[in-house]
Amino acid sequence: MTHRRATRRKDCPLTGPVPVPTPATTPYWEGAQREELTIQQCQSCTQHYFYPRPFCPYCNSDDVVWTPVSGRGRLLSYVINYRPTPPFDAETPIVVALVELEEGPHLMSNVIGVDPTPENLPLDLQLEVTFVERGDLKLPMFTPLQESAR
Repeated sequence: MTHRRATRRKDCPLTGPVPVPTPATTPYWEGAQREELTIQQCQSCTQHYFYPRPFCPYCNSDDVVWTPVSGRGRLLSYVINYRPTPPFDAETPIVVALVELEEGPHLMSNVIGVDPTPENLPLDLQLEVTFVERGDLKLPMFTPLQESAR
């Protein structure tokens, strides 16, 4: 018995649920609407960090601000999901990735714009953020940098 893999065109718009911004995440989503990746930075120790919280995880200072970052990073780890559950089942395969930003923090996101095969997703692949409209939000996702695209 053979199984046919469901596939999605690389340029196909994404569907499915959208995150619900909270008071803690609103600045992140407002930045995404401007197509700007923003994360928090501590004014006391200068460290960038993600996920959003009201204090610095490095020095416990509450003197933190939202700041735009480069949007560039590298692929640390990933999984190619061929069997997502509804409502994501129309989007197969999905590359769920752990991306290390140039500024240091790690983000879970998706890699899009490349055939989802291990050959096209070497670890340390250089990535850049792109924004994909879904509902009323723009979601930050990552694509290979042009010079490192395969």
